[in-house]
Amino acid sequence: MLVPIFTLKLNHKINPRMVSVGRYDGVHPCLTAATQAGKVFIHNPHSRSQRVSAQRLVQSSQDSDVSLLNINQNVSCLTAGVFDPRVGYDSLIVGTQTNLLAYDVHNNSDLFYKEIVDGANAVVLGSLGDITSPLAVIGGNCALQGFDCSGNDLFWTVTGDNVRSLALCDFDGDEKKELLVGSEDFDIRVFKEDEIVAEMSETETITALCPMYGSRFGYALSNGTVGVYDRTARYWRIKSKNLAMSIHAFDLNSDGVCELITGWSNGKIDARSDRTGEVIFKDNFCSSVAGVVEGDYRMDGKTQLICCSIDGEVRGYLPTSQEAAGSLMDTSVEQELVRELSQKKQNLLLELKNYQENSKQAESRISQSETDGQMGVIPANTQLQTALSVSLGSETQNAHVELSISTSNDTIIRAVLIFAEGIFEGESHVVHPSTQHLSGLVRVPISPPKDVPVDLHIKAFVGYKSSVQFHVFELTRQLPRFSMYVLSNPSSAPETSSYVTFTTSERLQRVVLWLNQNFLLPEDAEIQNAPFQISFTSLRDGGTLLLSMKASGEISLRTDDMDLAGDIIQSLASFLAIEDLAVEADFPKYFDQLRKVLVQVDESHSVHQKLTADMADQSNLIRSMLVQAEDARLMRDMKNMKKRYNELYDLNRDLINRYKIRCNNHAELLNNLKCVNQAIQRAGRLRVGKPKVQVITACRDAIRSNNINALFRIMRVGATPS
Repeated sequence: MLVPIFTLKLNHKINPRMVSVGRYDGVHPCLTAATQAGKVFIHNPHSRSQRVSAQRLVQSSQDSDVSLLNINQNVSCLTAGVFDPRVGYDSLIVGTQTNLLAYDVHNNSDLFYKEIVDGANAVVLGSLGDITSPLAVIGGNCALQGFDCSGNDLFWTVTGDNVRSLALCDFDGDEKKELLVGSEDFDIRVFKEDEIVAEMSETETITALCPMYGSRFGYALSNGTVGVYDRTARYWRIKSKNLAMSIHAFDLNSDGVCELITGWSNGKIDARSDRTGEVIFKDNFCSSVAGVVEGDYRMDGKTQLICCSIDGEVRGYLPTSQEAAGSLMDTSVEQELVRELSQKKQNLLLELKNYQENSKQAESRISQSETDGQMGVIPANTQLQTALSVSLGSETQNAHVELSISTSNDTIIRAVLIFAEGIFEGESHVVHPSTQHLSGLVRVPISPPKDVPVDLHIKAFVGYKSSVQFHVFELTRQLPRFSMYVLSNPSSAPETSSYVTFTTSERLQRVVLWLNQNFLLPEDAEIQNAPFQISFTSLRDGGTLLLSMKASGEISLRTDDMDLAGDIIQSLASFLAIEDLAVEADFPKYFDQLRKVLVQVDESHSVHQKLTADMADQSNLIRSMLVQAEDARLMRDMKNMKKRYNELYDLNRDLINRYKIRCNNHAELLNNLKCVNQAIQRAGRLRVGKPKVQVITACRDAIRSNNINALFRIMRVGATPS
């Protein structure tokens, strides 16, 4: 059993996922965490005689080893690390929903203080790609920004949704770090500087990411799932009824390979093998875990795993020696393993007993047909068959994709279990027909919420109506990416003014092969010559998709759904191995809406500046009136004192009302900025490779210079390389 080598009890509540360790003087590691009162505490037990000047950092009255940094806003993210390599010590980075603070703890001074209109939900500090200086990369409202130690904005791009987690990892093995981004749209995106090089879809919001070693990294979801990826391949995952509050990679058993350490909302800490997910160690706190970090906190040359709870309890664990690694699991885990093995033994004994009874019944030859039915004996050539088709629905059921599961003879299907990520609530769906409706055919309606390919893992119980035991058939069927689109007549399709056109040198047959693999067609399309035209109708909203190709290789997409156009281009480019693709696009309805949003953004900025100026003036007036009221009180001029305090009350009430207006204005501004960032992301997804990066960069430059006409021109025809 691994026991803590030190335990601390700090008199401060700690915010979840806001814990770090920094060497702010280059020597002594200090535990740093955000509290619920808009403060950051720094615990430094190594220099007790050291006193800190009172610019921002003040000594805590509760603990002589703790200094407090007043942020005066709710802290949304926090990290520490080497920001300026020239000074040789760590800096502290603190993010809020409106600002980013880079703080030099050693000199008790600000490196920079930036207003961040997109907010800071997550932050990571380190080197990114070919950018030479370390960056503080923050993720906010569909946007990513990177600042150097001087506050210069060296990196900016957009992503699909609000960012919730960030990590730096050598994803492709080129000895340069890529940026891993987890967002609320359930996707993990990998950025090689400005360019997205990989995307992995999960089943919930990605709340935490951590690099492990090489291209391997861990992740956690908001539904209690934790797991490990190696590049785009998922090694393993487990799901708990509790929430994973923090994850960290640490070699706890001294085998040279990092384990995934997870802190849970119920106070449990566990370490899992990076290869199998097997638990090799666990411990428990009295309250939820706030963070898991590492550092040489005892200054003895050995790095400890440091775990913190939200109540301020801190424990440090030292990696076990290789000789003792085999006994790392405590007795409770061993007892749990014994119980699992005993259960497996009972199941195997029961299965053996059933086989023995089957054998006896077969040998007795009494009432052979009845016995076969009861004991579950089915013909040896029984097969399970599946088919996918599109159903237009009815008055009681929406249009959907229909999965048909049938047997090849007169056997019946007693139950079906389907496991599929991102389709069913809880990722699984069970169909259990009543005894009156048993047959050899089961139909399951499926409605994928997003256009992604999904593997359907199917298990079916097959037997006869009188069977007591059933055979389990297992198979996997892939749902095509664009299965929620039904083939329609091009001549009857409504006209749409939105389009995307591009030219490719690929043969027509390759495009047709892509169509057959990604859409549910009644039968494989056999198109021999260009030009050709094919039309689909969305089962979700009835929208039209018209795809055509000319003999010259020009491909045209007509749809009002900009996201759908981007998905089709990304899928087609991946299938045809197109590295760089420039397009011409126009979405008049969407662009008109975006133009209105941009006008609202300008108005919100103007209102924000006016309200800020008015509140500053009123604050100065309140200060002046407060002095006058106190002077009147000291001079026992009760009449003027009462008058001034009444005026102060009215001013304060007006100030509070203006603050509420400012908050509502800020919320509206964030929503509009999210729409703008998503529009840039959508315009980028219509391109592939370098044209995509150029469009995103040019769109940002157009917004910076407030050149709205240039912005829409870039979205339509792309950006000219500089």
